[in-house]
Amino acid sequence: MDKPVYKRVLLKLSGEALAGECGHGIDNDIVNQIAVSIKELHDLGVEVAIVVGGGNFWRGRSSDGMDRSTADYMGMLATVINSLAMQDALENIGVLTRVQTAIEMRQIAEPYIRRKAVRHLDKGRVVIFAAGTGNPYFSTDTAAALRSAEIEAEVILLAKKVDGVYDSDPKLNPNAVKFDKLSYMDVLKRGLKVMDSTATSLCMDNKIPIRVFGLDNPRNIVDIVLGKSIGTSVEEE
Repeated sequence: MDKPVYKRVLLKLSGEALAGECGHGIDNDIVNQIAVSIKELHDLGVEVAIVVGGGNFWRGRSSDGMDRSTADYMGMLATVINSLAMQDALENIGVLTRVQTAIEMRQIAEPYIRRKAVRHLDKGRVVIFAAGTGNPYFSTDTAAALRSAEIEAEVILLAKKVDGVYDSDPKLNPNAVKFDKLSYMDVLKRGLKVMDSTATSLCMDNKIPIRVFGLDNPRNIVDIVLGKSIGTSVEEE
């Protein structure tokens, strides 16, 4: 059996990926497939943390006329819904899971405490970080970069609806070119839509590699951790 190349990873799931072909809400089949891949990593001894977006329910930046902070807080609540769905799917297949929220809601999740999160990972529990950073004006991409730095994750697995990073939108441009490898500065200078600039800069400052891949095949999560070259890697030059 192949051995994992990472010991501790952070998986960033976009909310849209959880919606599947529906485009909104939660596709239980997709969530269950992702959970099976996470369980496989868990069974290999890999420590897994997760950050989930909320775009399948609410996108704050597209809420014209609404106060930005209010819209962002609504988005954070959407990530909690997705996190609870992911927790339920994982625990249904026997994976011990904890949800930690950056905004306290003790009836349904633990408050985010870094040392406690690391302790859960050490004990083999999957930890899901909900509610972003807990602050408006910061994306869940930035939350993923921040939590990765805090728990000393070795890599961010950035699961998207496209299979890597392109020089233009492959849905609009059939001649778009896919990159196999990029540096952080390439992403920032070209304005490539990997993560937002705050998240990319945070990864660059803390030397956290990013692997961008498509979630059309949830098995990609496992294959990347086993060292297979899938999607686009973003790291130091």
